[in-house]
Amino acid sequence: MVSEKEVQQETTEELNQDAAVESEETAETETAVEENWQQKAEEAEDKYLRLRAEFDNYRRRIQKENETLQKYRAQNVVTGILPALDNFERALNIETTNDESASLLKGMQMVHSSLLEALKAEGVEMIESVGQQFDPNLHQAVMQVSEEGTESNTVIEELQKGYKLKDRVIRPSMVKVNE
Repeated sequence: MVSEKEVQQETTEELNQDAAVESEETAETETAVEENWQQKAEEAEDKYLRLRAEFDNYRRRIQKENETLQKYRAQNVVTGILPALDNFERALNIETTNDESASLLKGMQMVHSSLLEALKAEGVEMIESVGQQFDPNLHQAVMQVSEEGTESNTVIEELQKGYKLKDRVIRPSMVKVNE
């Protein structure tokens, strides 16, 4: 027969084994939960870093766009003024026959000069054409002639002035080019 002490000892051993198994299961569960939280924390940190990088890129892009807008803010106004400037230049080429027309011409020259200075202050420059090599980025060839003593692909005559705003061509020069 089995004594009561032996039964008690077996029961205690069984309880200890059950407790050890439960303890192992609890430790495994805690480890799994801890790993799950660790993974979620890493995912959240990765998501945060990506979002921050996207925001930094967005901020830089907006800043660059604003700088470009500020740099070329006068482009629409300048484009609208260029035809009037062309008309001024045509009017200044008229021969004067009397003192009244000479004084009128003098006033027009003053207005023309002040208009050019205002445009220059905004960063508008005339494109030099005559005698230069033809550049399709700066010139628009409307005629091609054959002239002796001039290099091939050289601008011979400027038919309409071209203008740049800072480094951007607003209107290319209309030119006559040697073949």
